[in-house]
Amino acid sequence: MSSLWESLAQPGASPTATFHGRLRSIELAQFHASSMLGDHLWALRDRVVLIATEDQLHTALALVELDGIARSIVLCTPDLTREQLAHVATAANAHAIVLEPGAAIEPPPGPLRCWMTPRPVAGTLLAPIQREATLITEWILLTSGTTGTPKLVSHTLDSLSGTLPRQLANGGPVAWSTFYDIRRYGGLQILLRSIMGGTDLVLSSADEPVDAFLARAGAAAVTHISGTPSHWRRALMSGAADRINPRYVRLSGEIADQAVLDNLRATYPSAHIAHAFASTEAGVAFDVEDGLAGFPADYIDGSSAGVEMRVEEGTLRIRSRRIASRYLGGDADALSGADGFVDTGDLVELVNGRFYFRGRRGGVINVGGLKVHPEEVEAVLNADPRVHMSLVRPRRSPITGAVVVADVVLADAALGGTGAGTEQLKSELLGTCRTLLAAHKVPTSLRFVPALEMTAAGKLVRPNA
Repeated sequence: MSSLWESLAQPGASPTATFHGRLRSIELAQFHASSMLGDHLWALRDRVVLIATEDQLHTALALVELDGIARSIVLCTPDLTREQLAHVATAANAHAIVLEPGAAIEPPPGPLRCWMTPRPVAGTLLAPIQREATLITEWILLTSGTTGTPKLVSHTLDSLSGTLPRQLANGGPVAWSTFYDIRRYGGLQILLRSIMGGTDLVLSSADEPVDAFLARAGAAAVTHISGTPSHWRRALMSGAADRINPRYVRLSGEIADQAVLDNLRATYPSAHIAHAFASTEAGVAFDVEDGLAGFPADYIDGSSAGVEMRVEEGTLRIRSRRIASRYLGGDADALSGADGFVDTGDLVELVNGRFYFRGRRGGVINVGGLKVHPEEVEAVLNADPRVHMSLVRPRRSPITGAVVVADVVLADAALGGTGAGTEQLKSELLGTCRTLLAAHKVPTSLRFVPALEMTAAGKLVRPNA
């Protein structure tokens, strides 16, 4: 497939397939026949273009128009600060930036400003004759770390979509949805699935309450839906999880512990529950479909669908055609080793024939020289049915350097008040930790909180030690 625009003409797509935003909808046929860039498209040919639109529907339309026309397209996420956006523009050597009229974002000086029209217009510039010399456009994505300046990662449409289905799946009509923003790797995968499969897609909105989003997804008869485990915990806690009746539920982006998998199975007994490992740099590595946390040991040292994996120094390493080609910027690190393997930085441990994720290499808490993986402690806390979700973090200690503390969101907020009952619950949760964990991993204190902060990518915000 040479461009995203060409993929819209593939046979098998539903003629009425529609992308649904919070405020309006656009049929895929209109994506193919319309333009929101108009005469600007000529100026953007063979240029490096930042897409800095706030509306995800506009982002999707701009991607369709610019893939195969621009030399590079840079997907800017709406949470970027002014300084971060300027850094991205400099690192990518951007020539132009695509914006919406009246956009709140303040574009950096230098790049040509191209304004999208309020509504799609007849796309005469998108006729096939104008695309005979189609470029292989570079897709530049931002990493989804919780703090600091994001790295810029280079992909192509082929590395992003090489394994995605090009036609409707069996089993009836398909309608996708995702909690992710489509400007991030996880959401972009779903966008590409919908465009290449010719299916409906319901997009989320950053400022939309979870129950309202689920109501929209339910009204559109969504059958397939994805998000991070934190997204799903919020959905389950919202009281609106029954607004949808999916056939397929997908988790990625964070460790999927057994508690969240079991809770999703109980909520959607007829759905296929899968969790996947993917990253902006390494691409999609594998899906796990047996309902269990972790992944089977035989995934390692074998090649499945062109993906090779191994574990070195405790971290998962991946090599495949899906990995990105490079980081951008003058001080960019090497993305992969000399052998082509990407070190994901995700720590894994083999237990009884199965690998379990233990957390990020940079997220380990050092307690007097002993290592604590926050996610391991969280999995113990989350397994209690009275716990909705938890965050384990370090607290400085003059003796050990750090100790472990935990913030816990209860399934029933009424249990987190004050009094003897609350203290008893804390004692029971800590008692379970003492039974199942080494002494240095047990939280020294536990606090009940109403909610936990999430990043724009749908991951728990994890403070540095």
